[in-house]
Amino acid sequence: MPDTLKDKVKEMERKAILSTLEECDWVQAKAARKLGITERMIGYKIKKYGIRKEAVEELRVKC
Repeated sequence: MPDTLKDKVKEMERKAILSTLEECDWVQAKAARKLGITERMIGYKIKKYGIRKEAVEELRVKC
């Protein structure tokens, strides 16, 4: 079953947030400014997508 447009948009948003957090050394306020959203909104989206710095670092170590 192909991904819906909604699924694709969510994945793009998750990737944009993740890459921006990495660029900003995981400083949420800085990443939020760069993305043009509020600190509250980035916090909500990090929780929504289950984004965790520790999980990303673990993946890097395994590769």
